[in-house]
Amino acid sequence: MLKFQGKGVYGAIAVGKVSLFKRQEAQVRRIHVSNVKEELEKLSEAKSKAIEQLSAIYEKALIEVGETNAQIFEIHMMMIEDDDYNESIINIIETQSVNAEYAVAVTADNFAEMFSSMDDSYMQARASDVRDISNRIIACMNASDGGNEMSGEKMIVCADDLAPSETVSLDKDKVLAFVTAFGSSNSHTAILARNMNIPAVICAGEEFLSSIKDGDKLIVDGHTGTIILDPDEDTEKAMLAKQSDDARKKQLLQELKGKENVTIDGTKINVFANIGGVDGIGAVLANDAGGIGLFRSEFLYLESEDYPTEDQQFNAYKRVIESMAGKKVIIRTLDIGADKQIGYFGLEKEDNPALGFRAIRICLTRPEIFKTQLRALYRASAFGTLGIMFPMITSVSEVEKILSICDEVKAELTREGIPFSKNVEIGVMVETPAAAVISDLLAPMVDFFSVGTNDLTQYTLACDRQNSKLEPFCDTHHEAILRLIKMSADNAHKHGAWIGICGELAADTSLTETFLRMGIDELSVSAPYVLPLRDTIRKIDLSR
Repeated sequence: MLKFQGKGVYGAIAVGKVSLFKRQEAQVRRIHVSNVKEELEKLSEAKSKAIEQLSAIYEKALIEVGETNAQIFEIHMMMIEDDDYNESIINIIETQSVNAEYAVAVTADNFAEMFSSMDDSYMQARASDVRDISNRIIACMNASDGGNEMSGEKMIVCADDLAPSETVSLDKDKVLAFVTAFGSSNSHTAILARNMNIPAVICAGEEFLSSIKDGDKLIVDGHTGTIILDPDEDTEKAMLAKQSDDARKKQLLQELKGKENVTIDGTKINVFANIGGVDGIGAVLANDAGGIGLFRSEFLYLESEDYPTEDQQFNAYKRVIESMAGKKVIIRTLDIGADKQIGYFGLEKEDNPALGFRAIRICLTRPEIFKTQLRALYRASAFGTLGIMFPMITSVSEVEKILSICDEVKAELTREGIPFSKNVEIGVMVETPAAAVISDLLAPMVDFFSVGTNDLTQYTLACDRQNSKLEPFCDTHHEAILRLIKMSADNAHKHGAWIGICGELAADTSLTETFLRMGIDELSVSAPYVLPLRDTIRKIDLSR
């Protein structure tokens, strides 16, 4: 038995046999040609045939993954007609008197390298798109459709990587799972796999690919990204049990899908999901969350070697907001410091970083960083329903400064003619005792509160959450914490604001009824906890 670790992009489990993806790639050689005009005609015919094939794939994708995700193939058709791309191919053919296949291959390499070298992860993933369309054009010149035949049995498709068109072209009824040695969670292939509801793991590594052959038994855990080759009996039994549990949850999802989260007595509560990056969107949608209650924007900074630009942030926020199709997305502004350190911020070493220079304190003392993020957020708000919340609030003056900077950003965007929503909700996190105690003063200034119970527990009980020795003293059900939450809920409602909980306690179903009786309006949890929480809510009767 061998284990390999990749990155799960769709949380489900598959047990089955390997089918190695056999890509029909012709070896492209550089051939000197005497008739350049003939090569240009061959190129034109191949492009027409490639567009015809992509049109058929688009129609198939419409049925399998919906219009939004099928649009990639419309984009591929547009890329084939791109002026820069075509000028490069034609220039190579004409100036070097070489065959069209070689010119397309060289252009593909150049453009893919250009995309790969960009700082934006979304643009880096476009390298695979340009290779995809180029391979298709070359295949059309060689009278091949690039197809991949599979046996009648359902198999686990394994490959170095899969282009979007290859993913959709496969017969979904014969695919148990996808595993690729390389790839990106931002790639359209990963997105398509999530939307096709097929277990998928990427970045399994070259060693994985060289260790398997057709017919090998494999377990793919899309939740953890773990792949097990030739599992022993106990391991297979455990994974099949986990698979059964997944099936039970899916059945629960089908029973709850489309139904409101309403208690027996008719009290409605919003159940949202917390995510740490764009990769989490698939899990939010798969678990039928009502929205995103906490999007941790610091992942953009943690994954970058320098401050992410306004456009980089805008593209990430826009993708999340668009993907949620009108459902509310609450994005927390930059929350670094304490246990989340970033080298290029140049933060000084602190004796007690949890009580130090972190979160909103950094943003208010480095307004150029803060305004860049706020500009990106407000720009993205034009594409859906956005709420912005600010972490580590302790005073009215902090909120006054925040609102002033927000007004500056909106005025700038208006002058520049850049659209943004006029209905962005503004909220603050209640994660310090100070915020809870002055919640009567904060509530009139904002649209909502979101309680971060992890930090609220840490600061209320004076227990460092990073110190495992303090666990016996860190009572998350402590009456002081519950009183602070109740106080915040009362003050929010008194002043027309709503209140949610996005910390780990939101997923503690032993406290769900307590929170609802306090008047909590929203609970936001990690995606796997959405269904159990919804189920719990629907069994509570607050009239008793």
